Amino acid sequence: MLVTLKEILHMAEERKMAVGSFNTPSLESLMAVIHAAEELNVPVIVQFAQCHEPWIPLAVIGKMMVEQAKAAKVPVCVHLDHGETLEYLKEALDLGFTGIMYDGSVLPYEENLQNTKKAVEMAAKTGAGVEAELGSMGRRESGAGDRTGAKDDTKIYTDPTLAGQFVRDTQVDALACSFGTTHGIYLEKPQLDFDVVKKVREQTDKIPVVMHGGSGVSREDFHAAVKSGVRKVNYFTYMDKSGGQAAAEYLHTLKTGEPIFFSSLIQEAEKAMKENVKEAMKIFAMMD
Repeated sequence: MLVTLKEILHMAEERKMAVGSFNTPSLESLMAVIHAAEELNVPVIVQFAQCHEPWIPLAVIGKMMVEQAKAAKVPVCVHLDHGETLEYLKEALDLGFTGIMYDGSVLPYEENLQNTKKAVEMAAKTGAGVEAELGSMGRRESGAGDRTGAKDDTKIYTDPTLAGQFVRDTQVDALACSFGTTHGIYLEKPQLDFDVVKKVREQTDKIPVVMHGGSGVSREDFHAAVKSGVRKVNYFTYMDKSGGQAAAEYLHTLKTGEPIFFSSLIQEAEKAMKENVKEAMKIFAMMD
């Protein structure tokens, strides 16, 4: 069942949970996420980041995402993650996406503000919701992720007072905040400041806060984030890693000279991603 970003975040607020928001830049990852959500009977967000365009065009995977969301047995929002240009946001909206994120966090504040306002105006024409970002999760802000785990000291924590003004001026539906997370793989345990989340909520009439860079965060810290007001958690790196690991393990089971079939590889990867996603969903929904 296709729903909007506003609708799915309202469900999360009512249930005092966070909805998992999973990047699905392939049919296998898309099916893994939707099947996991159906098995657990939880709402879910499937999303596509602009930086994944070289892997598969939005014009191709976007149509699949919308159709699979409509056919799903649970509420599914189809969301654009880290949209970097207004033109790309429009492309997603034209495909039927029900949520968009404008990422102007690397821009000067005023430019981010004005472009976010334009994104809200665009989305209003289709009923889609808008997520924006204030603060910085570091140099991997494009959403591409750093697979090396290299230390990054460029993070800028979100200013709650400025967040309040930004939300009032833009009327966005969700705000991605920087409170200690980083995109990609962690080499060190992240130091999370949940007071940032609480204060942002206080300054914005309890806007749903979005957590980016969630891979590698402990179950306890996820629960603390949800209790603080996080209502959407972006998750991809460890899901993607689980699929790659499963494919590698499958290859090791083959005997020397035995043929390698791509279809078998992707089946193993999809199964592993689904199980990884289910575990994440349980944590975000406070089911364990």
